[in-house]
Amino acid sequence: MKTRVEKDSLGSRNVPAEAYYGIQTLRAMENFPVSGWRFPRGFIAALGLVKKAAAESNADMGLLDEKTGRAVARAAGELAEGKFDADFPVDIFQTGSGTSANMNANEIVAHRANELLGGAKGAKSPVHPNDHVNMGQSSNDVIPTALHVAALRLLRQDLLPALEALWKSLEKKQREFDGIVKTGRTHLQDAVPVRLGQEFGGYAAQMRQAIRRLKNCELPLAELAFGGTAVGTGLNADPAFVSAVVEKISHATGLPFVGAANRFEALAARDAAVETSGALRSLAVSLMKIANDLRWLSSGPRCGLGEIELPALQPGSSIMPGKVNPVIPESAAMVAAHVIGADAAVAVAGQSGNFELNVMQPLIVYHLLTSLELLGNAARLLAEKCVAGIKANRAVCEAYVEKSPAMATALAGRIGYDKAAALAKEALRTGKTVRQLALEKKLFSKAELDEILNGRRLTEPGIPGKKKTRGK
Repeated sequence: MKTRVEKDSLGSRNVPAEAYYGIQTLRAMENFPVSGWRFPRGFIAALGLVKKAAAESNADMGLLDEKTGRAVARAAGELAEGKFDADFPVDIFQTGSGTSANMNANEIVAHRANELLGGAKGAKSPVHPNDHVNMGQSSNDVIPTALHVAALRLLRQDLLPALEALWKSLEKKQREFDGIVKTGRTHLQDAVPVRLGQEFGGYAAQMRQAIRRLKNCELPLAELAFGGTAVGTGLNADPAFVSAVVEKISHATGLPFVGAANRFEALAARDAAVETSGALRSLAVSLMKIANDLRWLSSGPRCGLGEIELPALQPGSSIMPGKVNPVIPESAAMVAAHVIGADAAVAVAGQSGNFELNVMQPLIVYHLLTSLELLGNAARLLAEKCVAGIKANRAVCEAYVEKSPAMATALAGRIGYDKAAALAKEALRTGKTVRQLALEKKLFSKAELDEILNGRRLTEPGIPGKKKTRGK
């Protein structure tokens, strides 16, 4: 392999000749062969965007000559577009500030800019990775800035649209299934009737609440640490430069980014990321509940509940012919489990804001952005490949209602709890329905039972068999 010689303050090393990264990235590769986990695409794109905005602002202010600024901005734009992802090899488990990631970006941009200006990749002239690409910046403010940019973009452009699609899909099923009465279940045991539409309405409400929680995270994520430089004081960064960079980032993304109200907080704490991760955990818990309910409700097809039918997407067994499994809910449940674990890691990492800097930023970057992406994908698939195609088995639902001993609940107000309980137990023992036993024992006439045990009315507020009265 052809190499080139590069030097830094610790000495010289041979760097692959074709690589756009440089000596500091090479050292990080050697120092941190931990996981093989790489920074998400969205984060690299955000880093490139920050570097481009900084180069343009430095050129506008005359801190970089126009030719150099233009080359650096173009190279940073190419980094944002994904042209150098293969040259971004640093591991997530590195220095806690993310300096290796920042220098990886600086080296790529500098080497590409030198190439554009007719120079060599490994040279530090006319463009230097620190002096020019990193001008007015520090890893300590660039990394959290890129995190917020990437997170808010993923939230607005990917996750929230996916959740809204799932919410609407569930609401559509709520309306479609509103006329189907089925057995409710508490503790996995028979309970009084509900409508299938009411169940799906509960799922839709969970998604609506998840959207609300995540939208509450937008304002904290819109605050950027940029301009705090090393410790929050803004040393080596002109305030006009800082404002220009934030404005350019906001314009480029179409998102309402602003400078952090307090840059000491913005560097030392990752509270906005922790808050967002918590909202993602709540969403994951909701998805887990919905996914598992869909699996239970569709269990069978002959020996389970069988109240709904999920779309058949692929053969479910390598040994049992004809078996079809609830693969999309299972996939969503695994995503939920992963996100719940990732949130625990983000919470611990968020506690590591020691004095003026959080020193677990790469871990937060990886888990927060990965969770945003995974949940967006899972929600979209659940909406499109599962919920949209769900069919209700009306006959099964209604048969369960009639057979359930919980129907005795509707009679308790007329005959007392103890007699109703005895009726339910006898129904279980004999296999007869509560309706049959009540008729045999002449507790009610057929007309009265038809009124009291009307399944639809049992799913609405009120006392069975009594007319509703208007409140004063």
